[in-house]
Amino acid sequence: MGHFSSMFDGLARSFSIKKEKKCGTCDGRGAAEAMAKEAKKNDSILLSSGYVNVDGSKNFASVFSKRGQKGVNQDCAIVWEEFGYQEDTIFCGIFDGHGPWGHFVAKRVRKAMPPSLLCNWQETLAEASVLPEIDLDSDKKHHRFNIWKHSYIKTCAAIDQELEQHRKIDSFYSGTTALTIVRQGEFIIVANVGDSRAVLATTSDDGNLVPVQLTVDFKPNLPQEAERIVQCKGRVFCLEDEPGVHRVWLPDEESPGLAMSRAFGDYCVKKYGLISVPEVTQRHITSNDQFVVLATDGVWDVISNQEAVQIVSSTPDRAKSAKRLVECAVHAWKRKKKGIAMDDISAICLFFHSASLSQQVTIVSTPKK
Repeated sequence: MGHFSSMFDGLARSFSIKKEKKCGTCDGRGAAEAMAKEAKKNDSILLSSGYVNVDGSKNFASVFSKRGQKGVNQDCAIVWEEFGYQEDTIFCGIFDGHGPWGHFVAKRVRKAMPPSLLCNWQETLAEASVLPEIDLDSDKKHHRFNIWKHSYIKTCAAIDQELEQHRKIDSFYSGTTALTIVRQGEFIIVANVGDSRAVLATTSDDGNLVPVQLTVDFKPNLPQEAERIVQCKGRVFCLEDEPGVHRVWLPDEESPGLAMSRAFGDYCVKKYGLISVPEVTQRHITSNDQFVVLATDGVWDVISNQEAVQIVSSTPDRAKSAKRLVECAVHAWKRKKKGIAMDDISAICLFFHSASLSQQVTIVSTPKK
C-alpha cells in the first residue's frame, strides 16, 4: 500500500484503532490528547500568537490575533506541527466564536477537533486498508482525499453533538465557525464550517504572485444556503441599519441574527437550516504555491485577497507576517468602517517553502475595491 501503509503504521504505534462499544468513541482519543500535550511541551503546537518552525520541517507558520471592540476576544487558533507524530503533516485551525458564550465554544472546538480528527482518520484509514475491493495504490490522491473528507465529516458531527450536551458551556445562543487545514506531504486538505476564509498565494506563469481563494464564505445570502434555511422554516433578511448584511433568524422571532449559515453550536436555529457540515476540498501543492492565509471575517471584511497576499509576501520577517496582516486590517477598519465596532481579527500564515524560493516572485498590486 506504499505511502498509506507507512502513514498507518506510524500512527498505529501511538494509539489503538479499536472503538469503545458503549459510547462509540475511539480508544485513541485519550492518546491523541496526550500527543497534543507533548507537542505543546516540544514547541510544535501553538495556541496563541507567535510562530511554529520545527527543525527540518517544510512548513513555517505565523499566528496573530487581536481583540476587537465588542468585548472579550472570541477568536482562537491552533497550529500543530508533526500532527499525530507524522513528520510530513501539520494541522492549522482558526475559530471565530459568537454569542454570549462564543469564546468558550471556540476554545472547546479548538481543543476537541485535532484529537477527534486524528482518531477518525486512523479508523477510516484502517478500514480502507483491509477492504479487498479498495486498492489504495491505484489512485492515491483520490483515496487520500476521501479518507480525510470522511474523517472530517464524522469529526464535525461528533463535536457538534458533544457540544450540545456539554454541561458547562451554553451553546444554545452561542457558537463558532471553524476553518482548518491539514498539510500532508504535498497535499493540503481544507475543511470549512462558516465564513472564515483560506487564500492561497501562488506564482503565475508570468512570475507574478496571485491569490486563489480555497474556500467559500458560508453566508446566509448564498443561494444554496438560503434555500436550505428557508426550506427548514428559518428566515434570511437584512436589518434596515445593516443593508447587505444577511442574517439567519428564527421563524417567529428577530433572533439570533447569525451572519453565517454554518457553525458549531447555535442550537436555537439548528433545526431551522443552520448546519455544521464542513466543505472539504484538496489541493496538490506545487513549487509555484508559496503560502496560504487562514483568517477570520474580521480580516476579509476590509482586506481583499490580493491585498492579503501582497501584505504577507512583502513582510521581511515571516514570523511577523500574520501580525502585519492583522494590523493592516485594523487600520482598514478605521478607514472603511467608521462608527462600527471593530470585530476580532485573527490570521494564520502557513508557508510551504524556504524563504529563498518565495523571494523569486513579483508582487502585483490591484486597484482597491
